[in-house]
Amino acid sequence: MKTAVSLPDDVFQRAERLAKRAGRSRSEVYAAALREYVDRHAPDEVTQSLNRVHGDDEGIDEFVTEAGRRLLETVEW
Repeated sequence: MKTAVSLPDDVFQRAERLAKRAGRSRSEVYAAALREYVDRHAPDEVTQSLNRVHGDDEGIDEFVTEAGRRLLETVEW
């Protein structure tokens, strides 16, 4: 799909440099960036993915659960 977008000059220049360094086309860089942005901003998809990975709670180690909880209490959100 082709589309036209407007970008600030500095963003365009940084993307150009990245594409050259990575040996990728401008389209590849923009597609990868947009894909990552969409992935990060689609919380329903993240939740579905996590649910698939974790499945049910059967077999969860209580020690690991408690250790994870304690660790998260020390992290500044």
